[in-house]
Amino acid sequence: MLNTALNGLKVIDFTQVVAGPTCTMALADMGADVIKIEAPSGDLCRDLPPHVGGESVPFMALNRDKRSIVLDLKKPESRAYAIELIRNADVLAESFRPGVMARLGLGYDAMRAINPRLIYCSVSAYGQNSPDKDLPGVDGVVQAVSGLMSVTGMPNSPPCKMQVPVVDVMTGYLATISVLGALAQRQKDGHGQWLDISMFNSAVAMQHLSFATYFHDGQVPRPQGSAAPYSTPNEALRCADGWIMVAAYHPARWKAFCQVLGIPELASDPRFADAGERLKRRAEVLPLLEEQLVKRNKYEWLPLLQAADIICGPINDYREVVESSAFSAAELAESLVHPGAGTTTLLRSPFLAPGQKRRPAPRLGEHTEAVLGGLTPADLQRAAA
Repeated sequence: MLNTALNGLKVIDFTQVVAGPTCTMALADMGADVIKIEAPSGDLCRDLPPHVGGESVPFMALNRDKRSIVLDLKKPESRAYAIELIRNADVLAESFRPGVMARLGLGYDAMRAINPRLIYCSVSAYGQNSPDKDLPGVDGVVQAVSGLMSVTGMPNSPPCKMQVPVVDVMTGYLATISVLGALAQRQKDGHGQWLDISMFNSAVAMQHLSFATYFHDGQVPRPQGSAAPYSTPNEALRCADGWIMVAAYHPARWKAFCQVLGIPELASDPRFADAGERLKRRAEVLPLLEEQLVKRNKYEWLPLLQAADIICGPINDYREVVESSAFSAAELAESLVHPGAGTTTLLRSPFLAPGQKRRPAPRLGEHTEAVLGGLTPADLQRAAA
């Protein structure tokens, strides 16, 4: 099972907020021992609402199964503790602005000198060598500068960003994949390496299909709401009581869709029979489809469409997702008992099978004594040398 895949792997985690902690959470989910190093004020994410029993719900969602220690890295003695932990680590993850770790004496070159096998993963907004490397960055701003906001929302509407932190999460998972790849490479050559993971690069990579089209035709894409830019019908369509998402653009499904709607003649109409011509006439074809769909409720249409192998589904809100049979069958929620927040319900890790429980997120500095108590004065003298 994946929950033990990384047993024995030691990760020193200097990341905070969302992107970096997503990476280290995934490593912890797969069995790595993640030691989260926090400043005395704690990870910035601890301040994000809502709070339960004084604990941040976002922090608890991102930091399960980690251990927390407090070190003030501005102090030489704290840096000595950090160096000793890194000396025997497999992975170091950090999300400071480029150059900060080096100024603290914890940069890649210095740490490679004491631990040549170390996988050193730096997560930043724009990358270690970017002309924008000194700029701060958060998910929404990187959505903007990466072009993602330019294709999100409705036509002719103000700029719109995705309400879930997709850039943060994408960056975190790309960092995880990179760490796993570097560990596999280390098994072959025995060497660690420095991984440069940026939110900007991750956000652009998420749009690789759209950029490929732009490189081909030079046409700048614009927001299209729920519609796919390459095919139709492949968008939200109105029914009598709401909306459904339909993808019926392949020839067989287009014909079947028209048949179910009771307008089989539309499938062979010269204006719409060809996928390319139909896409050009999206504004003409959609009203004809919705003219039929508004005659029934969405939950009347869905079984009929699914029986004809039409790819479709309801547009659910979060309550409907949680109450759906698919969510329940997959057991996607789990309850964890936190010493401060009590019993909390969070999403189960995608890397774990149902029933494989994890520890709740740590309180600030909860494991400082247990982790640092094993270091001797000689260890610290060596680190300071």
